[in-house]
Amino acid sequence: MTEIYARSSYLKGAVFGIAAASIWASWSVVTRLAVTTSLDAWDIAALRFGAAGLLLAPVLLRGGLARERLGWLGLGVVIAGGGAPYALVAAEGLRFAPAWNQSALNPGCMPLFVAPIAAIVLGETLSGAARLGLCLILAGALIIVGWQGGSWTLPRSFGDALSLFAVFLWASFTVAMRQARLDPLHAAALVSTGSLTSYLPPYLAVHGPAQLPLGELAVQALFQGVLVTIVALVLYGRAVAILGASAGAAFAALVPALSALPAIPLLGEWPDPTDWVAIALISAGVYLASGGPVPESR
Repeated sequence: MTEIYARSSYLKGAVFGIAAASIWASWSVVTRLAVTTSLDAWDIAALRFGAAGLLLAPVLLRGGLARERLGWLGLGVVIAGGGAPYALVAAEGLRFAPAWNQSALNPGCMPLFVAPIAAIVLGETLSGAARLGLCLILAGALIIVGWQGGSWTLPRSFGDALSLFAVFLWASFTVAMRQARLDPLHAAALVSTGSLTSYLPPYLAVHGPAQLPLGELAVQALFQGVLVTIVALVLYGRAVAILGASAGAAFAALVPALSALPAIPLLGEWPDPTDWVAIALISAGVYLASGGPVPESR
């Protein structure tokens, strides 16, 4: 009976995790297309949290800042790790490197950052299968960063570094949310409204609003602000709540495989054979790292 319940719980968490990963995969492609054509990273962050912050302001007013569970430091980590600073760093990385490359690192490498932070802060332990899964993810990331062959450039390496820093920010947010046991919608409201009030005023004063047709701005605001920031964050929060910080974050490693295929027709970006190997390794590691049931030797 216990084994059946564990499998059912894993399946429920996996559904939430895969759904969030699917949205993140589309974000890599759409944002790469935007920052290399009509928008920049500052515009992406403004559209993302301007729309989400306004929509979720009533949730924040009802739930408060949760300082009794987070403290001021934890509140800052949540807003910075999941909010405008994260979005700026991640979007800027997409200016310098292909979408499939960046998605393999961010959020593909997220479990590698979440696991040690969760072990220190939350005392989470990893099974042997989970450690093997993390090793597969690490091997794939090393191939992407270090085995670029003729496609290696300094800007691409800079984009990789930005993506890895963005992963660290999101990993810190994940552990803080798990430690405080925040409701996923409440966490999304803290991230979005906090970013709206701290980022949007200086953005408008210094940068000015994005100069795009209203229809295009509306589409980007709906995609960035509603689908990516609210829906995906709530789905991810549910996966973390059910499976734990390390296991929930492991589903982010599915993003490379999910984003590589649409990037081919939309952006004309074809992964090299070695990149496909890296994508396969990272994607294969997610099942083990997320705590999926494995056959037991008897």
